[in-house]
Amino acid sequence: MNQVFRSAYPRRWLILALIFSAIVLNYFDRQIVSILKPTLKAEFGLDDAGYALLANIFTICYACMYPVAGWLVDRFGARSMMLTGIITWSTACLGAGLTKTFGQFAFFRGMLGLAEPIAFPAQLRVVTIWFPGTLRATANSLCVAGSSIGAIIAPPLVAWLALKWNWHAAFIVPGVVGLGVATLWGFIYRDPPAEVAQAATGSAAPAQAPKFTWPELWRTRSLWGILLVRFISDPVWYFCLFWLPGYLQEQSGLTLAQIGMVGWIPFLAADLGGIGSAAWSDRLVKRGYAPVRARKIMLATMAALAPICAFTPHLSHPATTLVIFSVAGAVCLSWLFSLSVVIAETFPAGNVGSVLGIAAGFGAAGAMLFNYYVGQVIGTLGVSKMFLIMALLHPLAALVLWTMVRPEQPRHNMPAGT
Repeated sequence: MNQVFRSAYPRRWLILALIFSAIVLNYFDRQIVSILKPTLKAEFGLDDAGYALLANIFTICYACMYPVAGWLVDRFGARSMMLTGIITWSTACLGAGLTKTFGQFAFFRGMLGLAEPIAFPAQLRVVTIWFPGTLRATANSLCVAGSSIGAIIAPPLVAWLALKWNWHAAFIVPGVVGLGVATLWGFIYRDPPAEVAQAATGSAAPAQAPKFTWPELWRTRSLWGILLVRFISDPVWYFCLFWLPGYLQEQSGLTLAQIGMVGWIPFLAADLGGIGSAAWSDRLVKRGYAPVRARKIMLATMAALAPICAFTPHLSHPATTLVIFSVAGAVCLSWLFSLSVVIAETFPAGNVGSVLGIAAGFGAAGAMLFNYYVGQVIGTLGVSKMFLIMALLHPLAALVLWTMVRPEQPRHNMPAGT
């Protein structure tokens, strides 16, 4: 192994640790509102429909920005765009903590929604150009495990900050920490040496390798398959983020302090499930399975566990709700972690940011519609129908994945005669 490889390998894990830290804050910041749901409803005079509106302000901005964020990452690179994203979402979180009216608070939640999507296309591009296929799913899952770690640490820390001081502090503190992470990223991140990029992607300069034009991309079958998969499956994870802490308080009778003690459990289970399933799919690749097929086998297996959600309203004890959503969380993060890897192994490196951005935008749109439905159902018809629908979403997504998604290459890059 030459000197370039010896020096680059430790650096890529340091970069991964920085992305992990950024994504911890990314999810921590968005999770604050769900943990403080009863507090904020009282502060701003909101009912469940009003809270759903607040959640949708974030989600609409998030959905609209995600495709743009993917294009920006493909156009300007991971380093500058990740830096921009961290600074902007940290400023939004800080600003939310300084507000006094619902309008001001909603503005900063919208700003947060516009900034946070940048992290994930940037993260996927970094993993794609720094890690080969036999490590990619594991590296990706460790990297984006920051999402559920952020959700794990949010309940106790947000509860502690709010009870120790007030709800404003729960926004101000992580905003300041995020600005510190942005500073470290600016100093440390660089794109990989040519030898490392060649080993990871097959091209010494991935940004210059053949890729789909924007119109060509929209004509691929796999893009539409990925979009449908995210639209169908993402709403379950968004429910865990935006509604589960409030559901445990309002339906299961837990207090804010108790949420701080146990609300992290489903998110830890989700993280462990997402990392473990990704490592399993990497082992399948090492055993000779084609990478995309290995991911499909793992994702279909995890989807078979999703129907457990249907039992939630019939087993109302907090402990059973936590167990059910621990399983559901593991299913969700197995899909969210490894679908990004499917994108990296289905499309050229120069398109992965755009594809992930478009797909995540569709996922957020599906979540927005489902979130509106949840707000209406909880207040009028009860929760049984909602949980039944949630139980079927991942199996349906698995069917779409197997029938529509396959590796794609630009026609001008295909060998003659194909």
